[in-house]
Amino acid sequence: MRPKHEPEQITDLSRLRAFMNPLRMQLYRLLYASGGATASQLAEHVDETPSLVSYHLRKLSEHGFVTQVNGRSTDGRERWWEVASEEGWGFRDSDFTDTPEGASAVGAVTRGIFDTRVAQYRTYLDQKSAWGKAWNDAAFSSEWLLDLTAAELGEMSDEFEALARRWRDRGKAARTSGDTEDREHVSVHLYGFPFRP
Repeated sequence: MRPKHEPEQITDLSRLRAFMNPLRMQLYRLLYASGGATASQLAEHVDETPSLVSYHLRKLSEHGFVTQVNGRSTDGRERWWEVASEEGWGFRDSDFTDTPEGASAVGAVTRGIFDTRVAQYRTYLDQKSAWGKAWNDAAFSSEWLLDLTAAELGEMSDEFEALARRWRDRGKAARTSGDTEDREHVSVHLYGFPFRP
């Protein structure tokens, strides 16, 4: 059993491949942000048919990433879905890059995640004026160029993760207590990687 605040580490190539389809990544992110939805609700967000969305949700379910929620249907016909774990999932490149198939899957999934994040940030930039002064003043974009060892970069990653979890837990506690006024979903993207100029 993994520690309470650790995302599930994917080590099986077939599970990682489930996210090679960009629509599945998009559906997973929507479910994570919303806390749960039906295939029809998700289909409206992704501009696809409910039957196609339902197919991809079943595939994600087969790999343990999403689950059906009992008791939320109002008419007994609609199926509600949610992510299987609020801690999410992750993977280490080194668990897959020893084979061409694994390296290809890592490349496709990593680029898919990045493309999804870029699209989300572009949407914010395109809609910036609609968010108002308070949100635009609070939003940030930063870059630091550092000289670190691989171990130091790993330590920094752990610190950022702990910080993000603290803020996530604070937001969840506020929502649970009914403090929802002016509260929005916020996306924070961090990348730390080596480079040579």
